[in-house]
Amino acid sequence: MKQLQERYSLLCEQLEQRGISVDTVKEKLKSQVIELPSWAVGNSGTRYGTFSDKGAAVTVWDRIDDCAEIQRCLGVTPRMATHVCWDKTEDGNYIPVKQYAEEKGLMLGTLHPNTFSGQEFRYGSLCSPIQEVRRQTMEHFEDCVRICRELECTTIGMWVADGTNYPGQDHLRERKHRLYEGLKHLYDAMDPSMTLLLEYKPFEPFYYTTDVSDWGISHLMCTKLGEHAKVLVDLGHHLHGVNVEHIIATLLDEGKLGGFHFNNHKYADDDLILGTVNPMEIYMIFKEIVDADLEGIPTDITYMLDQSHNIENSIQGIIYSVMNIQTAYARALIIDRAALKESQAENDTILSNKLLMEAFETDVQPLIEQVRLELGLSHTNPLLNYRAGGYQARIEASRGAGALTLGGGC
Repeated sequence: MKQLQERYSLLCEQLEQRGISVDTVKEKLKSQVIELPSWAVGNSGTRYGTFSDKGAAVTVWDRIDDCAEIQRCLGVTPRMATHVCWDKTEDGNYIPVKQYAEEKGLMLGTLHPNTFSGQEFRYGSLCSPIQEVRRQTMEHFEDCVRICRELECTTIGMWVADGTNYPGQDHLRERKHRLYEGLKHLYDAMDPSMTLLLEYKPFEPFYYTTDVSDWGISHLMCTKLGEHAKVLVDLGHHLHGVNVEHIIATLLDEGKLGGFHFNNHKYADDDLILGTVNPMEIYMIFKEIVDADLEGIPTDITYMLDQSHNIENSIQGIIYSVMNIQTAYARALIIDRAALKESQAENDTILSNKLLMEAFETDVQPLIEQVRLELGLSHTNPLLNYRAGGYQARIEASRGAGALTLGGGC
């Protein structure tokens, strides 16, 4: 503890020299909320197979227990995002799930409809050329709004997995019309307090066209729908070389950035632990968000993880990701923006970059550890906290190898 205080005091001196308010930075870190995806604590894998992990969650009750344990270790993850297919009782009820989550100290966050799991979606969901499938999808959307009311959720996270595999397979402009018609049906059914977050993805599960393939199409649809529809950015849903922070800056400026699915990728939608492949990217994303906040631009953003833990322990992988989020956010908060603004005004390219790198290379762990103490956590390192707590041994003994997949239709 003495060593932490010495490191923390030294860092505070450095930040004060940059004109940074340490108290303000700490308050920002304390108020950050990251939603946990219920599905990420179960066994998952690739198209080619799934590796079984001892103690992996099997039931919705297991998933709530795991998310509650993660919150115990982190203190900034009080919400669990849900999926309508998986996070319900065996007889299809959602209220008991909400009640059990509350008993465990959790709130339910973003609700995710189903447009991909089921034989009826062979040619798509709301963009399908089959009218009956589109009708069923719209009815499902109405049901999702009802579930949101029951769970007191105000955010719907929509991934439209529709697309085509071959040239000539379908009429592309008609698919665009179907897309808007289906999304508008959902939007019109929502309560005024609800927000629709529309995700995008360049390819997969379809490979010739994807109906919501990039942020431009998502932004177009959200703009046509109205102010309660915003873009959801999954960090793995971009082609190689795309400058994600530029997209973030644009969406912030347009008032259309609604949320994130945090993960890391090397090639495509790898769904890796955040910050393990490209930590600079997440730092620059938070830099744009902090800039916007300081300039009075609304930053009411839903932060959520969306990862697939193929070989690593899922709970520890989630904890590690959130720790990396906190590190990136803290670094973005301590940029000497006064000096940066001056160097930019003088077109001093090298100094401008150097100022960003100085913040990126700063060891912010003493600051984050102090925040965890002030949040009342029993340990300043959440990963070590989890490993020492005995939870993993208990779930391995009680659950065994767990189920191989969550999958299945609604």
